[in-house]
Amino acid sequence: MSRMKALVVALVVCFLTMLLLALPPDSNKAEADKTRVLALENSWNEAEKHNDAQALDALLSPSFAYTDSDGTFMNKQQFLASIRTLTYQPDQIVNENMNAWAHDRAVIVTGSYREKGIQKGKPYTRHGRFTDTWVGENGSWLCAASQETLIKENSK
Repeated sequence: MSRMKALVVALVVCFLTMLLLALPPDSNKAEADKTRVLALENSWNEAEKHNDAQALDALLSPSFAYTDSDGTFMNKQQFLASIRTLTYQPDQIVNENMNAWAHDRAVIVTGSYREKGIQKGKPYTRHGRFTDTWVGENGSWLCAASQETLIKENSK
């Protein structure tokens, strides 16, 4: 009887091991990563509203690549310089409909935004979509790439 018991225990252990190996990666970690990155997206908006290039510098990877809605490409230094300029004065930047997808050490965020302010002395209003790629580096989440596209408003 003890032989039969040992065989049953061994089969149960094998079954449980196979079951554990088949489970998806820790979904709690993925959810926590997504929540953290979505909060960083909002921090980015606040820093940009206040022309705070120092705060933005802490959110961007050294290899940051940015494609603006007009097709202009900027590296990290160029992007931060564009934020520092007082000819760009956003009053409001609001993200909408954000979604995040966690992939190991990366989180992809898509969404839309509405922005109002003054640029080169003239008021502006923008509505667009964005895609940001965040990477886990040294225990922090940093944005490695960002791309914006303007949405043409429907005229009625």
